[in-house]
Amino acid sequence: MVTKTPDFTKPFQDILANFPIDTSSFQEAVKSQNALNEKLAKVTLTAAERSTEISAQWAKDTITRMGELTATKEEPSDYAKAVTDFASAQAEVVAEHMASFAEVAKKVQMDTVDLMLTAGKDIASETQKATQKAARDTQAAVKKATTAAK
Repeated sequence: MVTKTPDFTKPFQDILANFPIDTSSFQEAVKSQNALNEKLAKVTLTAAERSTEISAQWAKDTITRMGELTATKEEPSDYAKAVTDFASAQAEVVAEHMASFAEVAKKVQMDTVDLMLTAGKDIASETQKATQKAARDTQAAVKKATTAAK
């Protein structure tokens, strides 16, 4: 005895045809996510560019001061003074550049929080609209299906 499994393809197709799925909300979600990613990438790239500028300036300042340090001196005590001057100048430069890096980090943090808050509000609004539309569409489809069944 061979048992044949019933084919439910047609009934499921009929059911799905009565409940159409609107993919526009998914497309909008993808567009919103892409826009957010673009804005976050811009924040990241701007921070990377600024950090690179700070690092390059720091290196340039150090190299310039190294030139002063390695210059020939008349007296042995002048070498000790040059090392001391170099060390104190480097301490100042370190403080300045670290403060600049901190400003970059602070700006990235503020921009990211701002973008996330805005995105959260947008997503909540879009979700509410999509849910309301889906509820209306489902109610209409149920009405249509019950009317057709009578």
